[in-house]
Amino acid sequence: MPYAYDDQNIFAKILRGEIPAKPVFESEHTLAFPDISPKKKAHVLVIPKGPYRCYDHFVQAASDAEQLDFFKSVAKVAELMGVAESAGGEGFRLITNSGAHSHQEVPHFHVHLLGGEPCGPLVCD
Repeated sequence: MPYAYDDQNIFAKILRGEIPAKPVFESEHTLAFPDISPKKKAHVLVIPKGPYRCYDHFVQAASDAEQLDFFKSVAKVAELMGVAESAGGEGFRLITNSGAHSHQEVPHFHVHLLGGEPCGPLVCD
């Protein structure tokens, strides 16, 4: 299935510098910044710099270097935010949504990293 990427989505605009964001972390292939509507004390969005619609698009189309950089960057952000156990934190949750049934709001692959306090149940009805 081909993935249509909308280059006018908010994350694409952030990556082009059209909308400001305060980076928490940046690498060659990844950008992380605070969510504008945080749900926990620590709530950071981690996005690849490439034009990927969702998780399955990313793992099918991104290079090995992009994928490795992205997932290592997620771990680095958890450490920087102090929520990783390796940094003395008590853990964190990663959430990614893919498609309409998941309520994906921005059509650019991203991970929500949440922590700094208990996250509660995994799924709510």
